[in-house]
Amino acid sequence: MIDRLAVRAAAMLAIGLSAPAMAAEDPYLGVWSNPKGTVHVRSHHCGASMCGTVVWASDKAKSDAARGDTKELVGLQLFRDFRKDKAGNWRGKVFVPDINKTFSGSIKVVNVNTLTGSGCLVGRVGCKSQTWTRLP
Repeated sequence: MIDRLAVRAAAMLAIGLSAPAMAAEDPYLGVWSNPKGTVHVRSHHCGASMCGTVVWASDKAKSDAARGDTKELVGLQLFRDFRKDKAGNWRGKVFVPDINKTFSGSIKVVNVNTLTGSGCLVGRVGCKSQTWTRLP
């Protein structure tokens, strides 16, 4: 179960650019899809931070979230208070609706179309990462 939860935490980390013209300026802003294509998240500025909001989810993703007591997945802010570190990666908090918990996570912009999200359950235990793809 921890392995599944870690995968979900990592999956919820992906955010990035949807408009190619913005890539050089803000390569993390836009809409990204998780590897299975079941969740789409729009990243956006929220004050001095970056946040991410679910803009689309498959029926299965919605059902999984409902089991965790999250009634409305679309419109939910999953990524909170992400800030750039000295290495240029993003670190912040990720809400995982399936289990109704918040974890620490990080995002690395691989290129204009690819992000790698990583997350750990607690104290670097059950860490996982996933590659997300920018949507057109």
